[in-house]
Amino acid sequence: MAVELDKIATEQRNPRTAHIDELSTLEMVTLINSEDHRVADAVQEVLPQIAAAVDLIAERLSSGGRLVYVGCGTSGRLGILDASECPPTYNVSPELVQGLIAGGFPAIFKAVEGAEDSRELGEEDLKKIAFSDRDVLCGLAASGRTPYVLGAMAYAKSIGASVIAVTCCKGSQIDRAADIGIAPEPGPEVVTGSTRMKSGTAQKMVLNMLSTGAMIRMGKVYGNLMVDVQPSNEKLVRRCQRIVMQATGADEAQAVAALDASGYHCKTAIVMILCGVSAGEAGELLARAGGRIAGAVAR
Repeated sequence: MAVELDKIATEQRNPRTAHIDELSTLEMVTLINSEDHRVADAVQEVLPQIAAAVDLIAERLSSGGRLVYVGCGTSGRLGILDASECPPTYNVSPELVQGLIAGGFPAIFKAVEGAEDSRELGEEDLKKIAFSDRDVLCGLAASGRTPYVLGAMAYAKSIGASVIAVTCCKGSQIDRAADIGIAPEPGPEVVTGSTRMKSGTAQKMVLNMLSTGAMIRMGKVYGNLMVDVQPSNEKLVRRCQRIVMQATGADEAQAVAALDASGYHCKTAIVMILCGVSAGEAGELLARAGGRIAGAVAR
């Protein structure tokens, strides 16, 4: 293991932070911030791979498949976070985008020792959710070598599913095993081995692009407005109203009236106002346009 860690990019010692413990607090956080600036540049280098993955995910989701993130530790938690934010943001079912973590639910809050070292567990967890060839798997591991993730990826490929990988070690086992490997390289961590820092930030930036990009491709954004928002609390109800107003130029009273008539379905309310039609007619226009507002109003 020691020899293997010596070869992993995320485990290397960062010469720029070698004396971080001797700095003032302001100097310390300034140095951390300067290292974080390297993350966006690293992600920029892999934008073509991210774009290819977005198109693949959008195609699979539109065809009845699911996106499943699988990871361990910080990587697993980031996958769960991204998945859990899709339903309220884009009004999709919790099953459409899922996150699996080695060790299950308890591992979200506390490390489950040994869980990430089992390839078999990765396969078993996919079987538990009836993962199929219609789905797309995204394996997450900063180090690019985690057995749990490799086991899940191997099973997914064995049944004909598409496999994406997000790792911070280009050319690693996980990167090579994927159909589309996304491997930003933000460099050694501020604190050696603490991959929740730069590596975690890089992975989160990539996951944000994957889910957001796929939802945009699926017509869940109009302009840059989050038009499929789920109004599940007071803040989101108000957000729906503002989005309808911004998309249509309507005043608050008109927006609220259209939302009330449409059962607070943001897309329907927008089409109602833009096309001057009833909620039922707006729903039909959206259905014919595959749920895309731009297509519904361009009649």
